[in-house]
Amino acid sequence: MNEIAGALAVVLVHGGFVDGSGWEGVYKILKKDGYNVNIVQNPTSSLADDVAATRRVIAGLNGPVVLVGHSYGGVVITEAGHDPKVAGLVYIAAFAPDKGESVASLIKNPAPGAAVPPILPPQGGYLSLDKAKFAMSFAGDVAKEKAEFMANSQVPWGLEALNGAVTEPAWKTKPSWYLVATDDRMIPPPAQQFMSKRAGSTVVEVEGSHAVYVSRPEAVATLIKNAAKAVKSTAN
Repeated sequence: MNEIAGALAVVLVHGGFVDGSGWEGVYKILKKDGYNVNIVQNPTSSLADDVAATRRVIAGLNGPVVLVGHSYGGVVITEAGHDPKVAGLVYIAAFAPDKGESVASLIKNPAPGAAVPPILPPQGGYLSLDKAKFAMSFAGDVAKEKAEFMANSQVPWGLEALNGAVTEPAWKTKPSWYLVATDDRMIPPPAQQFMSKRAGSTVVEVEGSHAVYVSRPEAVATLIKNAAKAVKSTAN
C-alpha cells in the first residue's frame, strides 16, 4: 500500500435508477492501488435519506475522505460534503447543484435538441426509465448483456430525491474535480461543462456514455486518484 492511498478513504456514491454495484470496476482498480474504498448503497427514496446513508459511511472512517458521486449522486455529495472529514469532491457525469437547486430544477428547461431521458410516469412516488430505451440513453457504450441487466435491475428513484434541493453546496468550500462524459444522453455535456465551471472544478473530458463509470473505470479511477493525490499534497 502506498502512502497516499493508505492515508485516505474513497467513498463512492451512485445515482438514480442504479445501485452501488456499478462501481465494481472502479472499486477493484482503487483497491489494487491500496485505497480504502467504500460504496454507499443509497435508498434513492429522498435526498435526505441518501445524504444520511452517505454520512453513516463517512462516520465509520478515520482520516480524510474523497467523496465521489455519479449522476444524482452528485447532488448527494454536494449536500453531504460539508462533513469535516471530506477533503475533496469528485463528480462523475454528475449534477453539481447550487443552493436551492435540485435535479428537477436543473433538467426543467432542456436546451433545444438536447437528449431527453426516457423517464416513465411516476408509479407510487417513484420513477423508472423505459427499459427498451435504457441502453441508448444511459449505457450506450456498455456491453449489450450488461446494459440489458442494468435496465432490468433498475432501482426505483423517488420523486423526493428528484426534487430534493441542496441547502448549501459543499463545492463552495471544498476542492472539486469533474469528469465530463462527452457522449452522455442523460445529462447533456454542455450542462456538465456549465456545472463544473461554476463549481470551479478541475475538469477532464472522457469519451463515454452516462454510464462512463461502468464502461471506462480506468479513466474514472485515474481522476479519483489525482484528486486523492492533490488532497494529500495540500494536507502536507
